[in-house]
Amino acid sequence: MSTMTPQKTTAPATRERGRSRLGDRVLKVYVWLILAWLFLPIAVMIVFGFNDTRSKSNVTWQGFTFKWWGRLGDYPELTLAVQNSLQIAVLSTVITTVLGTLMGLALGRYRFRGQGATNLVMFAAIASPELVMGASLLSLFISGGVQTGFVTVVVAHVLFSLSFVAITVRARVIGLDPSIEEAARDLGASTWVTFWRVTFPMILPGVVAGALLAFALSIDDFVITQFTSGALQTFPLWIWGATRIGVPPQVNIIGTLIFAIGVAIAVFNTVISRRRT
Repeated sequence: MSTMTPQKTTAPATRERGRSRLGDRVLKVYVWLILAWLFLPIAVMIVFGFNDTRSKSNVTWQGFTFKWWGRLGDYPELTLAVQNSLQIAVLSTVITTVLGTLMGLALGRYRFRGQGATNLVMFAAIASPELVMGASLLSLFISGGVQTGFVTVVVAHVLFSLSFVAITVRARVIGLDPSIEEAARDLGASTWVTFWRVTFPMILPGVVAGALLAFALSIDDFVITQFTSGALQTFPLWIWGATRIGVPPQVNIIGTLIFAIGVAIAVFNTVISRRRT
């Protein structure tokens, strides 16, 4: 009897380990399939930037070529639209990052009357459809007699991306250890010095993450920009207009460059964060 006891106790454990390993493998395969599905459109965009198409339509593969990479300026309207998108994205990201960081600090550190309502408004701005926000902003600009254009698009992008930055920074602030700042003040550092030497470096990953999110939201926004742009053309709006006659390969190349720059910035931020850690 004593020799059979180990077999009875180890057999269920062996089966349990086998099931766990099988479950881990299935989960890994599932995750890789989801990632492949998500990155498939990006891969198609990159590949068709090298398509040797003979017409304005770039939907069927006709051969491999690098010639379109040297002809990005063939469409002046497209170049101007990309410049407008980059200018709007950079300007709105700077404004949103500054305001969102201050809001995140206030919401994560202090308790004040109306804080719950503020959180509700921010999450409502994130959850509300872009169609509703775009229409409401257009009504606001029209009722105020404001001419839609570059300025109104920047204002609109700041308003809809502000909540994302504030919530990201607030999550970082909530996780800070207040004793570190108290130690800095006990050692003679002023409030301003404590913020720049202690607080800001600790929340910097959250600030950078919020800034990258704001830039990504701005550079590819279509719905809200369509409502508030007037005669201004941005990169997404130009693509929408070009779909009626055919999207040239230059659009795929510009999209590839924007994606590559975003990935490079994200990788750089990750490497810097790991080194600091």
